[in-house]
Amino acid sequence: MKTDKRLMQAYLKAPVIEFDDEDKFIIFGDVHRGDNSMSDEFAHNQNIYYYALKDYYNKGYTYIEVGDGDELWEHAKFSHIRSAHSDAFCILREFFLEDRFLLLYGNHNMYLKDPKYVQNNLHEFYDEFLNERSLLFPDITVYESIILKYKETGQEFLLLHGHQGDIMNDQLWKISMLGLRYFWKFMHVIGLQNPSSPAKNRIKRHKIELNFTKWIEKEQKHIICGHTHRPKFPKQGEVSYFNTGCCIHPRCINGIEIYNGEIMLVDWRIRPNDLGELRISKQNIRGPVKIDTFKFT
Repeated sequence: MKTDKRLMQAYLKAPVIEFDDEDKFIIFGDVHRGDNSMSDEFAHNQNIYYYALKDYYNKGYTYIEVGDGDELWEHAKFSHIRSAHSDAFCILREFFLEDRFLLLYGNHNMYLKDPKYVQNNLHEFYDEFLNERSLLFPDITVYESIILKYKETGQEFLLLHGHQGDIMNDQLWKISMLGLRYFWKFMHVIGLQNPSSPAKNRIKRHKIELNFTKWIEKEQKHIICGHTHRPKFPKQGEVSYFNTGCCIHPRCINGIEIYNGEIMLVDWRIRPNDLGELRISKQNIRGPVKIDTFKFT
């Protein structure tokens, strides 16, 4: 199915969330939480991720995860992922309890498209310490897409994972999943890359970005997504295609912040200070830029 048709489907079904200058959002994608084994690419950044989320929680941000939060292609059981990264899920639950958590599915956690799967896995979990079932995200709704609508100007930002129209990761995702689970899961440990992944295939990545920018120009809608793992923040005069990057870079995690009527691309990483002490800190990579800068003319 063509990208423009899939994007329009996602746009038409997306719930609209209006926001103003007082609202704060942090948008992460492609976290790829695994089971803490050798193939878990998130494990080396789990402390950075937890620290960043704790900071955003304390500052009143709403957390939006735009797909591929959990690596359900490589790891069949969500319970193993939750157990491996219990600290991360504890802070996610804090966001959820205050109605500050919006969860979208991507190709690597497409199982969350099924309400039955969500009910059986995300609503509650077995707590090994208490030896009983405990609530996690009871009655959570998992979306394919949402629209953030800026009250000041009426601008709409379509948030989705970004696999829409990428045939091997959209319509044929089960075939790609089986290939990763039983072959590429082990191959990337020794350095071989999966050619069906846009994060590993430069030509595929640029084709997706090109298709998305064509849709943006045609429909006059802004897009914030992930999927390619390549952080993107448009320069002045460029089409308003934003990409969160990912949380499995070798030394950092990327995300998109929206606050005070501004949008920015941020980077969290461990950096040494002047004394040689390692500290987790945030740096603005691009922005902040006023949202109304990206109005269509």
